[in-house]
Order: sequence, then structure tokens, then C-alpha cells
Amino acid sequence: MISDDGVVALVEPDAEGVAPQLRVRVQERRLRQLVDRVLATGNLQAERLRAAGVTSGMDVTLGDLSRLPTINKADIWDNYPFGLQASRDIVCVHGSSGTGGRPTLIPYTASDVEVWARVMARALGGAGATKASTVHNGYGYGLFTGGLGVHHGGMWLGVTVIPVSGGMTERQIRLIQDLKPDILTCTPSYAIHLGEALKGQETSLKAGVFGAEPWTEQMRAQIEGLLGIRALDIYGLSEIIGPGVACESLDSEGMLNVAEDHFLVEAIGPDGDPVPDGTPGELVFTTLTKTGMPLIRYRTGDVASLAGPVPGKPRTLRRMSKLKGRTDDMLVIRGVNVFPTEIEAVLLQDERVSPHYLVVEDRRDPRRSELRIAVEPFSEADPGLQDDLVHALRERLGITCMVKVLRPGSVPRTEVGKARRLARWTEGEPPLAGL
Repeated sequence: MISDDGVVALVEPDAEGVAPQLRVRVQERRLRQLVDRVLATGNLQAERLRAAGVTSGMDVTLGDLSRLPTINKADIWDNYPFGLQASRDIVCVHGSSGTGGRPTLIPYTASDVEVWARVMARALGGAGATKASTVHNGYGYGLFTGGLGVHHGGMWLGVTVIPVSGGMTERQIRLIQDLKPDILTCTPSYAIHLGEALKGQETSLKAGVFGAEPWTEQMRAQIEGLLGIRALDIYGLSEIIGPGVACESLDSEGMLNVAEDHFLVEAIGPDGDPVPDGTPGELVFTTLTKTGMPLIRYRTGDVASLAGPVPGKPRTLRRMSKLKGRTDDMLVIRGVNVFPTEIEAVLLQDERVSPHYLVVEDRRDPRRSELRIAVEPFSEADPGLQDDLVHALRERLGITCMVKVLRPGSVPRTEVGKARRLARWTEGEPPLAGL
């Protein structure tokens, strides 16, 4: 529910709107309980805690958090499938794809699913959803957490959920027209695909919650222009809980509210030390209430900055920026660090460029990597578009990129799953014809 002054009602006021000094007490109590749970497992995390001198939850305060050992995805893979599990009361397993066919599998207890449902309900409520709402859920269902995460949250909130899943665009459009949902959930790339397929038709949609891929303000403008809605970002990862770890609300001023009563968030620099608010750093999460596979200081590889709550608004939660990239996706081109999202911001700032593009890191000559960027115009290419983009990218990135303007429809579309926007070319044929 949205009031006349633009304030979005809280789903769980005692969690989302509590005074920060009271929340800190809850966080510290939960952190100590978490440490005790992890120590009781005797697993890798427990060994690292004991090596750091932690033998009980009472040894730890919130002020000690940055001095506790971290854990990362490689540790989860090394303990595949359930070496970090902390409970036998597992009710489901989710996960994501991994390298070499090795997935990241995460066991959930009923308590974990309840937490997941609640934080996702807050995310939908922040987008204006109420019990009278209908949510068109275009995220994929399965091991991937997107579809079922929205589904759990929608049912907890009491909305009507349409579990369409991904793909089959004609059916999606028919259901949007016939069932008249007010909230759309899917990846941002698929939202654009739906918007293009609707061809300007009016819909009942009011807002969308889009995640699973990093996306820029320029892509937000394109989604909102195509669908006539407010486009909001959502963040999550299966290692922590799934979607709902953080989400924009209609009144969060472009940043994502972190569900910090359940997930402590830090942003750290390359040296592992915390960075000040407003400075991009790697996001590190601690799962305060998770019981199936609790994690202390999980290094996500995602880069964002942190900030306090919006002054004068009911949500008192800390916020994170939209993702700026990943530590492992950062490209080093002739000594310059480049995140793919920086490239997208330049491309989509040009109104002639469609949101369908591919960034190719050309590594065929290991002594000199190059960036090749394939773009599509909305219509027949302006003869000056290529030179304009080369200039704009050089101004933003400090390096010269090779831009190729292809005919509309040349860059493959993604109907199911995450859009492929980055490829590496080490030998053989180019990853996209025309490059």
C-alpha cells in the first residue's frame, strides 16, 4: 500500500522499521547463537573459528565481526555436497550451476524457508503489492531460487501468484492480458524481451521486481519505457537464502533495503578491511538466522556500496547500491580495471542502442587483451553510431574499445535464465558472428 506522500507500507514493521539501536541488540544475540551453531558442527567454519580463538558465541560481539574468518564459494565446492550442513532437518535443496558441472547445493530447513518467505514478502510489499495483488512470476522454477523464492514470498504475503516460470513468451503475454497482474517478476533482460513482444500494448502492470543479473540505471529506463511500470532491483544468492536478501522499495531512492535482521552485510576492500559507506567493496554476508547451512562472513564476489536508511522514511534498514560488477568478472584491459556494468551504462545512455549487446574480452594475444563490443541499434544503424560509442567508451573507461554495430536481431536473446552479456575469446571462431 502506498500513501499519498509516497511512503510504502511495511510488511513487518517490527523488523523493517525498528530503531537501529534496538536492531543491533537482536543482531548481536543472533550472531552469538550463530557462532555456537557453527562451532557445534565441527566443520571447516568451526575449525577456522577455533583457529581464530573463538570457542563460544560469547567470545564474539558485532564489533569483532570484521576479524572473524571468511568463507567463499570454493570452500563450498570443496565440501560438496553437504559438508557445511548444520542440521539434519532438511526439507529442500536449492542451488546454482558451478564450474565443471559441479553445482553449488544449499540445504534448507523449514525455518530457513520461513525466513526466505518473509524477506521475499517484504520485497514484494516494498514494490506496492498487497493481498489484493496478482504477481506474474516469470522467474524459472527448480534448483534456481528465483521462481520459488517469489512464490514463497507471495503466498506468505497473501497475493495471488501466477507461477508462469520462464520462456514461452506468447503464453506469458496472454496471461498478462487475461489475468491482469499488477506486479511482474523476472530477470531484467526478460522484462525487456516481454516489453518488446508486447509492442506498446497497455497492461495492468504497475511495478516489476527484477534480479538474477546485474543491471544499470540505463536498463531501468528502458524497461520502464517499454512496460510503463516502476522497475525495482532485487538481490539474493542461494548461499545466503535466495532472492530477498535485499530489494528496492518504491521509496528507497534507488538503493536496496538489506534484510539486516537476518543477514549482516559488510563491504570490504581488496585488503579485506571494511570500506566506508559510499565506497564500492566486495559484499560479505553473515546468515544470522539460517540453520540448514549457516555461513559466517561469506564473500560473495559481488561489488556494491553501502549506505544508511533514507532519512524520514519508515524503513530503518541499511541499504546497498545496485551491483557495480563482480570481483571475478572485472576485466583488466591494458592495465585498466573495467566492470561490464560500466560498459552497459555507456551503451544504453545512447538512445539509438538497444539493450541487446555482447562484451567480448579478446584474449587471443595474451600480451595484449582487447575489448570487442557488439551492439544492435533499435532500427537501421546511424552511420556515426560506431564512432560515437568508441568515443563515449574511451571517455568513461580510459581505453579504446572495438565496437561493431550489427543488424537488429543479431545478438541472441535469452528467454530462460540469465542473459549472456560477457564472453571470452581465446582461440578459434568468434563467440558471435560478425565480430
